[in-house]
Order: sequence, then C-alpha cells, then structure tokens
Amino acid sequence: MVRLKDIAQKIGVSVMTVSKALRDEPDVSAATRSRIKHLAQQMGYVPDSTAQGLRSRFTKLFGVAIPSITNPIFARVFFAIEERAHDLGYDLLLTHTQNLPDREEFCIRRLLSRRVDGLFISPVYRMEPEARIYQEVLTRQTPTVLLGPPAPFCKSFVSVEIEELVASYTVTQHLLKLGHKRIAYLTGPTVAPWAQERLEGYRRALREANLEVDDRLIFQAGSTIEDGTKATLQMLNESCRATAVQAVNDLVAVGCAEQLLAQGLRIPEDVSIAGFGNVMVAEHFRVPMTTIRQPKFRLGVAAVDAMMQLLKGQRPETKRLTAEFIERKSTAPPKAASPTTAGRPAAS
Repeated sequence: MVRLKDIAQKIGVSVMTVSKALRDEPDVSAATRSRIKHLAQQMGYVPDSTAQGLRSRFTKLFGVAIPSITNPIFARVFFAIEERAHDLGYDLLLTHTQNLPDREEFCIRRLLSRRVDGLFISPVYRMEPEARIYQEVLTRQTPTVLLGPPAPFCKSFVSVEIEELVASYTVTQHLLKLGHKRIAYLTGPTVAPWAQERLEGYRRALREANLEVDDRLIFQAGSTIEDGTKATLQMLNESCRATAVQAVNDLVAVGCAEQLLAQGLRIPEDVSIAGFGNVMVAEHFRVPMTTIRQPKFRLGVAAVDAMMQLLKGQRPETKRLTAEFIERKSTAPPKAASPTTAGRPAAS
C-alpha cells in the first residue's frame, strides 16, 4: 500500500506538504501541488477514507436501508441517490431489510456503527406507535430521510414521497370514464401508509361518482406478483362480477393479469387491468399496462437534496412529488354484454 511517506520521499518534500497538496490547501504552490498529485496517481495512492473521517468527523458515507434492490421501484430510487451522492463526493453503504422489523434494526445499527453522515430509510411499517431503533436514531441526531410516507413510529423524520392518493384517484377515474362501474381493487399491506392512501384514492373516486364502495370488490393482496396471483384466485372464486381490476402496484397487476389469462380471459376485452408504478415488466407485459409513472429518479434526487439541508442544520419541508398517469392497452370500455362472473364469462 502506498503511503504519504512514500510519495514525500520520492519527490523530496515533507509528509505534511504531500498531505496539504492532496487536500488542495492554499499554502502549497500550484506547481508543487501538481507534481505531487501526478506522482500520487502514478504510484497508485488511494486516500484512507477511515483516517480522513477520524480527522474531520465526517465519513462522506451515507447509509441506505431498503427492502430489496431487486424491487424495480427501489432500484431506480437507489440509482438516483447514488448518482446525486457521487456528484457531491459521497459514497453509499446499501443494506436490505427484507421488510422485516428485526432485520431493519440490524441494518440500521450496522450503518450507524460505520459512522455514516446520514441515513436514507424505506421504513418497515408496523402497527406499533414506537420503534426502538428509530428512537435511537433520534437520540443520536443522525440526519435521516425517509423514502416514503411516515407512520406514527417514524413521524419525527423528514420524508420524500409521492401524491399516492391523487395518483390512485386518477386511475379509478380513468376506469369510471371508460364506463366501468364494478371495479375490483387489489390492495397492499394494511400497515403501509402508501397502500392506505392508494386505497383511499380508489374509494374517493367511487364516492364522487355516486357509486357505493363495495367491500366485496376489495381483496387483500400485498406487493409481489405472487400476491397478485393469490388475490386474483380469491376474486375468481368469489364471483364479484368485476369488469375492471385496479391493483396497488404493477407487480400485483402482473400477477393478476397472468392468472386471468390462464383462465382464458382476454385483457382488456373481458377485463381491464390497471397498475401503479410503471416498472419495466408492466410496460413490456403481453398486454402493456395502464399505470401510474412514479417519479422514482426525482424521488431519489429529492431525498439527497433534503439530506444536504439536514447536514447544514436546516429542516426541509416534506417533499411530495406528483405522478403521471399512463394509458396503455390493458384498459378499455366494458363489453356491452354482462360483466364477468368471478373473472369468467357470465353464463348466458
């Protein structure tokens, strides 16, 4: 490993001069600074970031705790955070919580042990009003930005989020304008505020259209393709006679669509389907999905911008970004004939 001492001996200056030159201190001449930097690059010198952090009390590291990088939403958000952090001279430490509270606590503690300058957390939502690890982060006064809406246990933190309710309302309005009156809804995790807001957007659009909110058309799903498949099987078995299905996210919508197609139904001729998120699998599905384009990259950039304000001792306002409705081939007016029964063509 190349040390400052090695560079100093090679060029014939003091170790302090080399250190100052590499930090661009003003009391080293431009010519000497240039020679030292050029030699350091030739010798393969890499600064010891740990030692630098001990001297400055800043590590230039951010910690990120998300459910999984395989989730296409978080993959894009993380990419944006990484790009913006890179521009600002920060590195990232990534951990996966798998949406498990115990795993989340372990991840956050591990990041804190690395003395990160700040945390980006997608909360693992739970019913409890308090969570020990979040109280610990507050006590340590570690700058923290939530990637998503806060819940009671994390309400003290700054967050960046999207207008979930408005976006979901827009999807339901689209289906209503096409002429659908029996719209099934595949909802997400009950404890997640974002899922609650999307469900409320659906309910609000129905109420404004003077339609009864029928709980027999609401099915508990989750957030994965498998969850969408299971919820759709339940919908088929309960004969809800829906002409359209609105899913809490695109993955659930894809699971629903796969199951309906397996039953011999056509999309959108027999059943319309709409998702939420605009992930690649929905855009390139056999029947491209009508959905909401979440501002994933902008969300990541907004999170880093909020973090930089926190590091300056400022308290940024919660950032709520608008989303864009995208109509594709998976939605169309209902057939003039009777709606589907349990997802299957009604008996004549």
